Amino acid sequence: MRNLAPAPAAPKKALRQTSLPTKRRLALVDDHPMMRAGLAQLINRQPDLEVVGEAGDPATALALLDQAEFDLLLTDMTMPGRGGLEFIKDVAATHPGLPILVVSMHDEMIYAERALRAGARGYIMKEAGGEKFVEAIRHVLNGQVYASERMAARILADLSGARPRGSGAPIARLSDREFEVFQLIGRGLGVREIADQLHLSPKTVDVHRANLRRKLELKDLTALVRYAVRWLESGGT
Repeated sequence: MRNLAPAPAAPKKALRQTSLPTKRRLALVDDHPMMRAGLAQLINRQPDLEVVGEAGDPATALALLDQAEFDLLLTDMTMPGRGGLEFIKDVAATHPGLPILVVSMHDEMIYAERALRAGARGYIMKEAGGEKFVEAIRHVLNGQVYASERMAARILADLSGARPRGSGAPIARLSDREFEVFQLIGRGLGVREIADQLHLSPKTVDVHRANLRRKLELKDLTALVRYAVRWLESGGT
């Protein structure tokens, strides 16, 4: 009787490799917990994005950035403690490879150009909506600069010389430091408090207040305070 060798086993089918997309790690800085929660929920619904760090003020945010690696920083402009512009400059200096997208309630025509000059890679207003927000995130993550069509047109007009330098709102003529002092005046802070918050001498704050009165064509300090308060109450427009 003939010996029959067992038939060779059929080769096993290779298991299909299904790898999940690598999620980009985002840090979120905003002093309103409910706003942070809403933005984080929207981001975390995306298959390739994830909020892995949150902070409510610039000091906490800087400590957070030193503890972990992130692909993108999302930040508001006005928060307790260090001013938003100075915070952006600090991050740009200490973490030069980290792109920054500003997400703010404040009018982009006043704030966006300053934020971009300070080192941000994009600026979007919170009222723009979820779809535009995610679009802005992807834009900056891809190495591009994000600005709304209206803001991009203004920047191009400035570069081409089509818009006269110094035109527009008087606030636009202020330096970044004067702008921060102006905001703090509008919040009711005195000279000593402003000096402590911005790490300046009281004498330097007085010089900035004098420059503010001159540039905004206001006759005295009382007029400056009223103007700053009204400006902030109107939402910075």
